[in-house]
Amino acid sequence: MMDRRQFLRTTTLATVGGLTLRGLSNPVLGRALKSGDANDRILVVVQLFGGNDGLNTVIPLDQYGVLSSLRANILIPEAQTLALPGTNGATALHPRLTGFRNLWDSGKLSIIQDVGYPNPSLSHFRSTDIWESGSSGEQILHSGWLGRYLDSVYTDYPNGYPNANVPDPIAIRVDGSVGLGLQHHGVSMGISINNADDPLNLAGNIYQDPVANDCSGAKLAYIRDVQRQTDLYGDRILAAAQTGCTHSALYPTGSAPGAELANALKIVAGLICGGLGTRIYWVSATGFDTHSNQVVNGDPLSGVHADLLQGVSDAINAFQDDLQQLGLADRVLGMTFSEFGRRIRSNNSRGTDHGAAAPMFLFGNSVVPGMLGSNPVISPNTDSQTNVPMAYDFRSVYASVLEKWFCLDSVQVADVLLGSHPSLPVIQEACTVGIGNLPANEVTLTVAPSPFTERTKVSYSCVVAGRVQLQVMNAMGQMVAQPVDAQLVPGMYSLDLDMSTMPTGMYFCRLQNGPFQQVRSMMKVR
Repeated sequence: MMDRRQFLRTTTLATVGGLTLRGLSNPVLGRALKSGDANDRILVVVQLFGGNDGLNTVIPLDQYGVLSSLRANILIPEAQTLALPGTNGATALHPRLTGFRNLWDSGKLSIIQDVGYPNPSLSHFRSTDIWESGSSGEQILHSGWLGRYLDSVYTDYPNGYPNANVPDPIAIRVDGSVGLGLQHHGVSMGISINNADDPLNLAGNIYQDPVANDCSGAKLAYIRDVQRQTDLYGDRILAAAQTGCTHSALYPTGSAPGAELANALKIVAGLICGGLGTRIYWVSATGFDTHSNQVVNGDPLSGVHADLLQGVSDAINAFQDDLQQLGLADRVLGMTFSEFGRRIRSNNSRGTDHGAAAPMFLFGNSVVPGMLGSNPVISPNTDSQTNVPMAYDFRSVYASVLEKWFCLDSVQVADVLLGSHPSLPVIQEACTVGIGNLPANEVTLTVAPSPFTERTKVSYSCVVAGRVQLQVMNAMGQMVAQPVDAQLVPGMYSLDLDMSTMPTGMYFCRLQNGPFQQVRSMMKVR
């Protein structure tokens, strides 16, 4: 049993039996979720620490020939990949992702290709901050995207919580500390739990002595208030955990890949089944920084990356099966993210170095199943510094969750994300707000001639009236020009792109029109 009085010594950590609670929890998720109704929606975030190699996760078979010359020492044999029906044979999964393939076949998996942000950072710490805060590469923020959402709805937290209407923590980090994503300017909007074994009750005996009417007294009063909240939330979590729900038998256990993540997700399923009113859960898996030994002894089906992918896939597949058995699947949406992808070209240590864009996964009954976007086009001119270019901005994925899952309108979404980012058709429409019916055809983008020496012509279409952005990125993924950022009406457009001041090398031209995007590579030569 852990001593919760340790909280009073550290002022930042409270331990409730075996239940570890860090920080505070904002007990409200949104305007529609104040009551903790049993039909309210839940978001589960799965963070993959280290930077997952997207090209060996979602394999572009239509680029297999050029990939075999760029990452021959780690590339999955084509015959052993898991083909994805509906992609016309162009795309497959890593063969250890059988759980994800099951979700794909059952219509419960959405893959978003080439997700990133402009001017990517190759630092784990900085890029993690960017993803968790929802910032651009140039911004330093001290709040998370979900933390800002919570604060925008309940600006007076933590005063008055928990209460009779909202007795439960609204955000929970399982098996880890509350990160920036659930914080708002120094206030944690989530609590962190390791297990649920809480025989103690300190709520009634921490207010015995009056506090002084000075600065130290105010600090002591704040600590006591946090302790009171911690204990009350702990009691609620314990009650939910002891409900005794029967779980899926598919969860990995023991030393199997993914057992730790599976245990965290099983806790999540148990708390939801037990009636806890929490609306955001955050779990994670580590080890994706695969600079070396991504495969072992030349066998691309073995090694640390294969085990990691199997663990995530099996744990999430079991979690979804659990939700189905418990009758909770319609209420839960899940999403994965990693701070960056890996380089296109492998290194000499049978691994990959820090890169840029990579696929994201959404899972659950309410996703739009299938793959959004095209496979990245891999140029034969790829060198050791070339990254997969961004096609979709990660903040558009966040905008989709806020708009289509939590039912914010576009103005509210822009307030939370500190700017306008188009929603994507990845979650089934169930709110009164949304992007409406989309045109059947996607945007078109051509760059010709390529290669070119100084100038080339860019032709592009606008299919959704509104904002159109045309961006030029270098091989590292850094945006070097934005020749178009304007409100346009549907139609065809073209421009003469002057690249005379740019160094020679590979570039990418990216078009964004509402939820639609296209990326084309181009080469400047002498």
